[in-house]
Amino acid sequence: MAEFGLEEVCAQRFQESESVADESELSKGMNEGVNEELNALGQPVGVAVADWQGAKRPVREVIPGPRCRLESLRADSHAEALYAAYQAEETGRNWTYLPYGPFDSSESYADWIRSGEASGDPVFFAVVDGATDLPVGVASFLRVFPEMGSIEVGHLSFSPLLQQTPLSTEAMYLMMRRVFEDWGYRRYEWKCHSLNAPSRAAAKRLGFRFEGIFRNSVVMKGRNRDTAWFSITDEEWPGIKAAFERWLAPANFDEAGRQRARLGEFMPATAGTSTL
Repeated sequence: MAEFGLEEVCAQRFQESESVADESELSKGMNEGVNEELNALGQPVGVAVADWQGAKRPVREVIPGPRCRLESLRADSHAEALYAAYQAEETGRNWTYLPYGPFDSSESYADWIRSGEASGDPVFFAVVDGATDLPVGVASFLRVFPEMGSIEVGHLSFSPLLQQTPLSTEAMYLMMRRVFEDWGYRRYEWKCHSLNAPSRAAAKRLGFRFEGIFRNSVVMKGRNRDTAWFSITDEEWPGIKAAFERWLAPANFDEAGRQRARLGEFMPATAGTSTL
């Protein structure tokens, strides 16, 4: 992805700023609300991560849930049905903020899927409706850094059959649970075009916390993209998990399938807020 290497650029800019800013005030500002310890020189440093052995790389295995499942995206199994599902939205607006698409045929979409079938980063999954057994969307894990415990969710392409349904929320919950509980990651990221208001709203609803804007980070489809960064950490996961499970519970939906309470009503107070 085009964002690779941005952390190193930020580190360089931080070092440059230290030469012109008061070190104690800069440190105080950047570490406000962050767990820290002091080293032997009296400098604030991050807390020790005891016995850290790294996380596991994503595995292309079925991730099952009550309403839906995620399975490795394959052209032969998913392309035709996914392409048909996407045609329910005729304007092509679902592809505006993705670096590819829209596709003019199921064959061209299948070719795109085949190009990523062997990829280790990103790792693509189809979201399959458990009631119809048909694929209704795509999601992926990317920017995978097991040694640091950081991984991103992205390439979200939800057809109208998946958008704003309990299935879409369940799919995101299943991916989070796999990341934190089975693979052992410390940080789960969400990034999107800063002008993509629906994606930013979705990130906040799902409990991701806003971390800032990386300006001029990508040239996509011939236009500048400033990228908005969001994350959930392993310390935040238990409270967010509990919120998802309360919202997804059958008791939270009436006979017509309408929610009785919004997901935000169950979320911890800091979920979906800014870290700035």
